[in-house]
Amino acid sequence: MKTHRFVLAAALPFVLAACASTPSPDKKAAYAAEARTASGELIKRLVGELNDDIAKIGAHGAIGVCKDKAPVIAGEIAKKHGVGIKRVTFKNRNEKRSTPDAWEADALRALEKQLASGGDPAKLEHYDIVTGGDGKPYFRYTKGLVIGGLCMNCHGPKDSLSDAVKAKLATEYPNDQATGYQLHQFRGAISITRPL
Repeated sequence: MKTHRFVLAAALPFVLAACASTPSPDKKAAYAAEARTASGELIKRLVGELNDDIAKIGAHGAIGVCKDKAPVIAGEIAKKHGVGIKRVTFKNRNEKRSTPDAWEADALRALEKQLASGGDPAKLEHYDIVTGGDGKPYFRYTKGLVIGGLCMNCHGPKDSLSDAVKAKLATEYPNDQATGYQLHQFRGAISITRPL
């Protein structure tokens, strides 16, 4: 009997550690709700900035919102919520900032499949608890983005873009892959990483 007690006592810290690192379904749902809030804030602020700059300068001027203002806004929201936040896509404009990692690539495919299966564009999301390269647990979340009317100004078919937008894209993003989209087509996602 003493041997069994010793084995149980020795194993207890490992069992407790495993339980502590696996959040309950309620906790996972709470993390998802927080991530929805953060991604919603990013979308709202970006759309506001885009609309303002398009009204003041034109669509070509709004390219600076996504290039320069979006990372600053994302940084503010990340700090507020204690998460990492970025935009990812397979057809990127800025490969240093928006190229997906392996988990994000799988999430993008899952989101695209949701949309193709009739999923509500406003509710496209994918999340999970994963182990990072550092061996620590993280909550990973993606909020799918679909091309809307506003997006068509800079992401639509090349022949539909204004000459000013084409010129600005050629200057700012010489390797741009992010045009040629149709309205309501899957664009990419906001990706959120929360350390646990």
